[in-house]
Parts: sequence; C-alpha cells; structure tokens
Amino acid sequence: MDILPADYPPPFQPSDYVVPPAAGEDERLEVGVLIVGAGPAGLATAVRLGQLLGEDPELLEQLGEVPIAVAEKGKTSGSHLLSGAVMKPGPIQELFPDLTPDDIPHYGKVTGESVYFMRPKSKIRIPTPPQMKNHGNWVISISQMARWMAEQAEELGTFMLPETDCQKLIVDQGRVLGVVTGDKGRGKEGEELSQFEPGAELHAQVTVLAEGTPGHLTGVLRRHYDLDRGVTQSWELGVKEVWQVAKPLGKVIHTLGWPLRLRTKYREYGGSWIYPMGDDMVSLGYVIGLDYADATLSAHDVLQEFKTHPMVREILAGGKRLAWGAKTIPGGGLYGLPSRLHVPGAVMVGDSAGFVDMMALKGVHLAIKSGMIAAESIYAALKEGKATAAAGLWGYTKGIQDSSVWKELWKVRNIRPAFQKGFIYGGMIHGMATASFGHAPRKPVKSKTDAKEPVFVGSRQGAYPAADGEYIFDKLSSVFASGNATRDDQPNHIRLQREVPVSLATTWVYMCPAKVYEIDEDGPQNGTVNVKINPSNCVQCGAITAKGGRLTPPEGGSGPEYTIT
Repeated sequence: MDILPADYPPPFQPSDYVVPPAAGEDERLEVGVLIVGAGPAGLATAVRLGQLLGEDPELLEQLGEVPIAVAEKGKTSGSHLLSGAVMKPGPIQELFPDLTPDDIPHYGKVTGESVYFMRPKSKIRIPTPPQMKNHGNWVISISQMARWMAEQAEELGTFMLPETDCQKLIVDQGRVLGVVTGDKGRGKEGEELSQFEPGAELHAQVTVLAEGTPGHLTGVLRRHYDLDRGVTQSWELGVKEVWQVAKPLGKVIHTLGWPLRLRTKYREYGGSWIYPMGDDMVSLGYVIGLDYADATLSAHDVLQEFKTHPMVREILAGGKRLAWGAKTIPGGGLYGLPSRLHVPGAVMVGDSAGFVDMMALKGVHLAIKSGMIAAESIYAALKEGKATAAAGLWGYTKGIQDSSVWKELWKVRNIRPAFQKGFIYGGMIHGMATASFGHAPRKPVKSKTDAKEPVFVGSRQGAYPAADGEYIFDKLSSVFASGNATRDDQPNHIRLQREVPVSLATTWVYMCPAKVYEIDEDGPQNGTVNVKINPSNCVQCGAITAKGGRLTPPEGGSGPEYTIT
C-alpha cells in the first residue's frame, strides 16, 4: 500500500517559534547585524560587510560595540559543513581580491574529468554535460574553507558565537528583531541539570539567515511571512567518505546509473562523485533525490554498494577511510526559492534560500555570491537609514534577481523537476534546456515536494553489502567517524509522529544515514507501528524534514565535528 508522508505531519507548529521581544535592555545582547550560521554564505556576508564597514568608521560606530555577530550551532565554524566539493573560484576570489589562489585553502585545480554510466561490473564513458564541466575549478573541503573564512571575518571585526543554537525568531509589528538562543544543560524531559544555562535574546537591526540546509528558522520565517505560495522545494541527500589512498587520482569523476534503478516506478534520481584531494586523499560520495518511492532505499548503503564496483575498488585499493558524513541539498532550484528573499528585518542567503545548481552539483560559489550581495544590500540600507523600514531590504531580493546567481538557476530550472517523471523524460528535458540555454521548455515543469510522493516497501535492501569494518561500513561506525558529540541525556530535537504505517516507518529507518529511527518490534504490527528515536545518533543531515518529520536544532555544540569534509 502506497503512503504519502505528507499525510502524517509532525507535531510541529512554526508559530510556536515566533515570539515577541521579552527581555529588558540589560538582559539581551544588541548587535548591528546578526548572521545565523557560519557556512560559506554567512561568512561571506560577514567578510564583505566587515570590508565595507572598515571603510566607513562613522557607520561602524553607529552599529555599537558588536557591529557584526555570527551565531553557529556547531562547536566551531565548519563543524556541521559537508559538500563534495568542486567549487567555481570566481566569487571567493572576488571576495578576497588581494589574495592569490595559494592564500585560499584548496586542493588544486581540476585538470581532468570523466563522466560514466555505470553497470554492476563495468562502465561506459559518456560526454560531460556542459553544466558539469569543471576544468579550472577548485577541489575544496568546505569545513576547512569555513574555518579559514571565519578567521578572515574575525580579523575584520566579526564577533563569533560558537555552540549557539538559534531556536526562535523575535518578531514585533511585522519586523524581525533577532533570535532567541536555546537553553543549555537540560535533561531528556526538559528538566534543568546542574550545568543549566538559559538561552538569551539576540537583537539586531538586520538578521541574516544562513543556516544551510534545511534551515530551522528559515522554514519558520517562510511560513510566518507566507513566502512559499507556488513554491516546490525538493531535497537530495548526500553521504560522503574521505579516504587516504595509495596512489593519486588525477581527475574528478561523476557517475550515473548503477546502483540506482532507472525504472519510473522507483523514482531513483542521483549519482556519485569521486574527487582528488591532493595526491593522497579522495572525496567519495553518493547523492539521491528524496522523492524516491521504495522505502528500503538508503543513501548510506547505496554508497557502500557503489564501492564494490571494480573501478572504485581500484581507486581505494590499499587505502583507509578517514571521515564520513551526510547532508541534505536543496534541489528545487529556482522553483524552490521563496517568493522574495527578504522580509522586514531579515534576509536569507545560501542553502537557506535554496541557491544550489543541481545540474552542476554546485552551490558553494552561489552561497558566497549571495552573501556578498546581502552584505552590500544591508550596508546600503544601513547607510540610507532604511534597514529597519518595511521594504528597507528590498535591494537584496533585486540584487539576487539581477545577478549571476539568478541567471545560473534560471537556465536549469526545468531539469530537476523533469526527472520526477522518469529517467527518459528527464533526459529529454535536460537536452532541450541545455541546447536552448534554458529557453525551452517555455512552460514550467510541474513537480511535487518529497513528502507528497507515495512510498511503498520494496526489497532494495537485499543488494546492500555486509559491513566488514575495513572497506564496507555500517551506519553506527560511520556516526562515530563523524565525531558526533551529542549528549545522550539531552532533550529530543526531532519532531515526528510515533505511530505511523509500516511503509513510512520503514522509509525513515532506511533513509536515515545515522540509524536514528527504529521500528519497535514489541509494538503493534497491524499495519501501524511505533517508531523509536535515538536522537543522540543524529548528524543533523535534515532528511527527516523532507520526508514527513521535522528537525530542530539540538543543544549548541552537539552533532558532528567535521574537519575535512
């Protein structure tokens, strides 16, 4: 029996996370511009704004003792960041015009590339699609890049707030005034433990939501301001490993086809990447669309299965796994963006807004560019005294629409939605859109959100290889490899219905790369089952938000500790 995840919404009300200001002036932290999230978009905002304020001491003084603050829920910048990643270097070089490429952390330029259609024991090289040509782009670790960008932002006067989870939006008379941070030191039932510290109100003239994917406060803001009319956001889930290898790879590799099934009934969309990280490491990962149908599809296990291919075995021969992680990717493109990118007092940047080109498998350059545009628009609004006005931040939405970010997403806007209708139809639309530079098809290709696609229990799990702890890994050992540091006794941060049809429960069990969900074998087995949650396993990938549940931020400092992802 097919089940729609959307028919079982989580016990979550966005309105519960929008509150009026309550703290007195001496009980809150006042900053000029508050940035929520220390990823490439948020840090690019901080760097560019710091550069502009450095040339305007009068405005800098007007913003008070803390002109720019960045609140990051991880232990440090980059702790929760994961990407492939091959990055277009233009925006980062534009942001740091006085630096040479050698001054910016990366693993070198792409000098060779291949795209393969995979079969279980063989491969067919196919022409590289224009969107995926990477010659001259940089291979990076996004977690390392963020740590470096945070250092640059601090040198320009940014105040970093690590281990700070932002739980609620402060809104008064229609304008965002800042955020409420989460408490620390609560037990499983919410009781105050000996080390309890209450959260605080952070007030700002402008709040920048740069939470990444899926973005807790971004979702709250989009619902509160009704920004999702006519919007269809979809998500992909990527699972990644970094390996130390015995011989250099020398080129970037992308694949499609096996292990995914191409029949339309399965709706399995995705592919792999293998990138060289210098001479002795490779980044290896698999991405799947979360609109799939078979409840037993598992991105983590598909990656393990992919590693059994002779080509991959040859690349990894004599090596060892150094790191693992998982993260969702906003895949809706232009059709997944909110109806406007600003509200009174706040803007959305990077993955929080949805700036990812899934056809190119790239979003880092768009994140950085959107942060720069946000900083310049915020600076102009502050300079003109309009930042706190109802339409004071309209310049940001217009700036994005006039930028390379919008143009890139416009060209490929119809491709990803087309693959919901099958590999053949998607391939046809891909060819039309590519050949016409986005002008065909002229009408939007309709699609559904992931939670509105039905799921059924198949038998995909029969093909997954057994873990051996050396080459093939299970989920729990992978969570350990992520450096996850979530307390076992903190409150549950995941919202979902606990009694659901078996097909939906099975979807959650297999989908989660961190083994957070289990079916209670002692519960009812009459078509409806009880779901058990292990929240301390969670690496905050966000997949549950796409498929019928809701992820909220755990206590600050929890989650993975990514360092080379």
